[in-house]
Amino acid sequence: MAPDETSVQIEGPWTHRTVHARGTRFHVVEAGHGPLVLLLHGFPQFWWTWRHQLVSLAAAGYRAVAVDLRGYGGSDKPPRGYDLPTLASDATGLTRALGETGAIVVGHDWGGLLGWTMAVMDPKSVHRLVAVSSPHPLRLRGSMFVPPFRQFRASSYALGFQVPILPERRLTADGAARVGRLIDRWSRPGWPDKETSRTYREAFRIPAVAHLALEYHRWLGRSQFRPDGHRFARVMRRHVEAPTLQVHGALDRCVLPRTAHGSGRHVAAPYRWRLIEGAGHYPHEETPEVFDAELLGWLADPEPRR
Repeated sequence: MAPDETSVQIEGPWTHRTVHARGTRFHVVEAGHGPLVLLLHGFPQFWWTWRHQLVSLAAAGYRAVAVDLRGYGGSDKPPRGYDLPTLASDATGLTRALGETGAIVVGHDWGGLLGWTMAVMDPKSVHRLVAVSSPHPLRLRGSMFVPPFRQFRASSYALGFQVPILPERRLTADGAARVGRLIDRWSRPGWPDKETSRTYREAFRIPAVAHLALEYHRWLGRSQFRPDGHRFARVMRRHVEAPTLQVHGALDRCVLPRTAHGSGRHVAAPYRWRLIEGAGHYPHEETPEVFDAELLGWLADPEPRR
């Protein structure tokens, strides 16, 4: 039997609640008081990927809010709206529903792509941006076609996601074993442990999650050849005006460090690049102490220059 949405309501030093924004219901997990830090997860995860940062940010005097993105975990699962502009609008709407006009946005993987998009499309909604294992969308697109095509090969898994029905079945078969294999492939040796892998596999088996998670990838792939994708690319040529920290694992085999590193050219504000040795695609989970030191040190810096 497939798990239901209650499986993501994992207990800890935080509070679970539901927030409505732009006609969509979002499951959020909150800890601490102070400036709002909005934590956006990636594929194939859910809010729990930020469990370490919910604790460290709260202890440092921030209000940390981790959200299940549209289609994931305990949030609504509408059939449409998995393009980056809509998803970014979700996040800006959620920020306002939380009582703030803007937030420090920390996004990993797809959550990072949303953060980059928010910072361009609604600049006032992003006070500072932290992109984790996530290049600027235009940098990601451009890197696919640069010889020797290493990023294209690293992203080849997503090509299989473009066909209907079959990828969802493969991802959820045998207790979502392939989800566990993807996380294991992209992370440092020795991570994740069995319990962490099981938690993500179970959350991915919630009805509709697998299909809707792949809709993110399908939009990104197919929009490259459609007017909506060309419009998005034109908009994203504007520079990011928010101070930006970009964190990447040196062992990342999903998004190669050289792909992400060129994203600074899209930032007109103070920008800082940090490569974490010994970490793969999930530095905030694989090496949380190192990641948190970088994050909190940068947030505390009133002039976050290079």
